[in-house]
This record gives sequence, structure tokens and C-alpha cells, in this order.
Amino acid sequence: MASFALTSSSLSFSSLPCLKSRSLSHLSSTSQSPLPSRPNLPKLSAVSPLLPKLSKSSVTSTTRRISNFAVKALSASSSPTSITRASPPWQGAAMKPLLASIATGVILWLVPVPSGVTKPAWQLLAIFLATIVGIITQPLPLGAVALMGLGASVLTKTLPFSAAFSAFGDPIPWLIALAFFFARGFIKTGLGNRIAYQFVSLFGSSSLGLGYSLVFSEALLAPAIPSVSARAGGIFLPLVKSLCVACGSNVGDGTEHKLGSWLMLTCFQTSVISSSMFLTAMAANPLSATLTFNTIQQTIGWTDWAKAAIVPGLISLIVVPLILYLIYPPTVKSSPDAPKLAREKLEKMGPMTTNEIVMAGTLLLTVGLWIFGGMLNVDAVTAAILGLSVLLVTGVVTWKECLAEAVAWDTLTWFAALIAMAGYLNKYGLISWFSQTVVKFVGGLGLSWQLSFGILVLLYFYSHYFFASGAAHIGAMFTAFLSVASALGTPPYFGAIVLAFLSNLMGGLTHYGIGSAPIFYGANYVPLAKWWGYGLLISVVNIIIWLGVGGVWWKAIGLW
Repeated sequence: MASFALTSSSLSFSSLPCLKSRSLSHLSSTSQSPLPSRPNLPKLSAVSPLLPKLSKSSVTSTTRRISNFAVKALSASSSPTSITRASPPWQGAAMKPLLASIATGVILWLVPVPSGVTKPAWQLLAIFLATIVGIITQPLPLGAVALMGLGASVLTKTLPFSAAFSAFGDPIPWLIALAFFFARGFIKTGLGNRIAYQFVSLFGSSSLGLGYSLVFSEALLAPAIPSVSARAGGIFLPLVKSLCVACGSNVGDGTEHKLGSWLMLTCFQTSVISSSMFLTAMAANPLSATLTFNTIQQTIGWTDWAKAAIVPGLISLIVVPLILYLIYPPTVKSSPDAPKLAREKLEKMGPMTTNEIVMAGTLLLTVGLWIFGGMLNVDAVTAAILGLSVLLVTGVVTWKECLAEAVAWDTLTWFAALIAMAGYLNKYGLISWFSQTVVKFVGGLGLSWQLSFGILVLLYFYSHYFFASGAAHIGAMFTAFLSVASALGTPPYFGAIVLAFLSNLMGGLTHYGIGSAPIFYGANYVPLAKWWGYGLLISVVNIIIWLGVGGVWWKAIGLW
């Protein structure tokens, strides 16, 4: 019995988690250490007379008590209420935003289809708007929301699978993804920091001065690089990210507002302005010129475009960063010691490393192909793939690092999804129906051509919420709006060039409206709600500048 009692008591203690680990570790430690030397103990017979006499009944009673204690300990350790386990946190969708997104789609789906609109077009509009609401409220990451939107369009037979996923073969989403891979190499090699410190050493005594140096650098490159995605992603995103990091403004640690939030938003909003200023500054600008000639048989040349845009463009480039600086300011506004510190950092960096040289050479090669690619028949995305191939072959960037660039793949997913859905809204005839409805409405108001054109301009501009591509918007609506504006008395050439400028400026409304938008938004320095809110505000500023100051300038040069 005594033997059983000792065994059961030992089991009962070792079954308790808090003691089990300690007893095992103790046994492990003692089993590895040498046994202590045996002391010279007196024989048991020598001390037995000194021990109290234990009766058989007392031994039995003690044994029973030990056994009862062991049973209770075992029962307590196995009881489900004895240990409280915390349930894992919910990792699924945020339910309220998800329900809001679904409700938007369901309600619009159930609304009777208007006359002149096909049922598939209306159903696709319901899915598209539900996806947009989901992207705004973010019940899940953007890529997941967009993928669910594509899934809904396939599940409801609104789009076949090949159509829903057709935009993954579009070059623009891939160019955006490649821009993130370039940014990785730019920062990894230290070339980004080197150039960032050079900028800070020259302009870094104030955040505003640093911002203006980037804004006008991008504007100078705009006429030479006919892809706003390439300019933003291949050149300025890596540089801006490096500047933010060098100034201690990082994503996710609460320092975003130190510099990065204002700088990212400023560089994005001014990229749509510089795209408006030159015929060759955005890939879709020649489409506007072509449609103008086809509609009114007048040509918009490179010089004509630049001459009309230069005054309102320069004013916007000056005013927009300043307004954002006042309403969305960086917390660090001046740093008189920054140029000196930047020069010290440059001295510590020493000469350029081999990887920096390879990165710089690859960047020059890629930019050169972006500038002269038209003559060599090499498009922007092909040039970017060639540049990335050089970085992969030389080991400056590894494929494992590209796969780890989660933002790139997420952006590729949601941007391609929106391009596909917006494109098929046009193919299904919804956009042409909308254009015709607007044209009939405005034409029937009997207003002066100035007021009629103002209404047309606003409708053309803010309908861009339904487009993920400037080219798609221009192709779908430019001709119809220009034709009606001309019929209502608007000077045709004036109407064409205003619509061409606005076809760029409207890209600043959302995080998907122009090629540079997902690139700068994907840096994650600015929350989506603020991105859309400030996009709407700056759109009003740009319209006032371009139609107000620009209107006076265009009158002076004889456009109307």
C-alpha cells in the first residue's frame, strides 16, 4: 500500500502542467550532473530507537489520505474549467463593411434595368459598385476584395472566366508590379539612400523645399517619359521611399506623418498635373489628340498642347503641394541641420558599391528605353522586364525577394480586376448609354454654351470614379462629349483641349484612376479614406486653377 501511495502521488503532481515542466527539467539537470559523494550516515538500527512507533492503522490512514489527494489533483487537472484557454483572434472579414458591400450590390442588382441598358451591363455595374464599396471600406485586403468581385461576376455568369481575368494580360498592372521590384533593388543596394542624401544635402533644410525639388524634377522628366506609371514607379517611388526612410518616416511604426504621408500624396497629385502639361507625358494623351482630329478635323500638336498647359500647369504645381502642406502637414517641417547630416552620411557611405553601380546602370538603361522606346519599338513594360532581368541575373535582386513583395502582387490583383470590370462596362454599352443620357439632358436645358460646357466638364471629370484607366475613359466618352459641346456652341478646339487636360487631372480622384495612383498608394503611407478625401479636394482646386486662371490664359492666346 505504501508503495502504491507514493506512486500515485508522484503521478498526480507530474500531471499538473505548471509542475510537470519544472520536475522534468529538474530531473534532466540532475541526471546530467555527477552524483554527490555518499556521506557517512549512521546505520538505521542505531537511530531506530529514536523514531516514533507507527501503528499499522496510522500507516493505512496516511496512505489513504495521500491517495485521495492524488485523485483530486488528477481530477482538477483534467477538468475543462481548470484551465482557461484564450480563443484565437478573428482573422476573417470585418463583417459590417462586408455586409455594406454586399448590400450595395444586391440592392442595385434588384433595381429594374433602365431602358437602353442590357441586363449583363446592369448586373456588372452592381458587382463593380459593390467591389468599389468593399475597396473603400476594406473588410478584407484590397486584392481579396477585388478577387471576390471577379468571382461574383463569374459565378453569376455576368462575365466568362476569360473576360473576368483578361486584364491580367494588360501591361499596366504588370508595369506597376515591376516598379515595386525596382524599388526593392533601389533601397537594398543603398543607391536610394545615396541619392536621397544628395537631395537632402541640397534641399533638405525644409520638408516643403524637399517636396518641391521632387515635384519639379518629375515635371522635367514628364515630356521625355511617356508613361506616368514608369516615371512614378521606376524613378520616383524608390527615391521617395528612400527619402522617407532616411528621414525616419517608416510605415507601421507611427512615424508615417513625419514626412512620408505628405510627400507620397504630394508626389502623386502633382504627377497627374505634369501628365496634363505635355502631349508625350501620358500614354493616353495621343489618343485624345487623335480623337480630336477625327471629331473636329483639327490637330493638337506638341507645342500647341504645351503652350496651352504651361501657365495653369505651373500654378498647379506650386499651389497643390502648398495646400496639402497646410491641410495634411508633415510633423517635421524644418531641419536646418539635415543638409550637414546628409553630407556626413554620404562620406560614411564611401564610394559606390558594385551592386549600386549595377542598379544605377540598369535604371539608366530602363529610362533610356522609356524615352527612346518609340523609335526602337520597345514599350514601357518590356523595358521594365529587361531591367528586372538584369537585376535578377546579377543577383542585385533575387526572385525570392520579388515573391516576398506582397504589396506588388496585391496591387497587381486589385488593379487588374478593376480594369477588367470597368472595361466590360464599356463593352457592354453602359458607358455609351450614360454618355448619351447626359448629352440629351444637358442639351435640353437651353443654357449658354459656357454653362452647358461647365456641366459637361464636371460630368466628364467625376464619372472617372467608374474607370480604372485614363485611356478607357477617353475612348468611351471623349468623342461624345466633344461632339455635344461643339453642337451647343463651345469653340471646338477649346473644348477638345480642355477635355484632354481634364483626362489627366481626373486621375487624382482615386487610388486606381491613373497609372501612378496604385504605385504611390501601395507604399501604405496614406490611409484610403484620406487618399479619396484629399483627391476630391485637390480635384476642386485643379478645376478652379485650370478653368479659372487657365481660361484667362486661353483667352489671351486666342483659344476662345
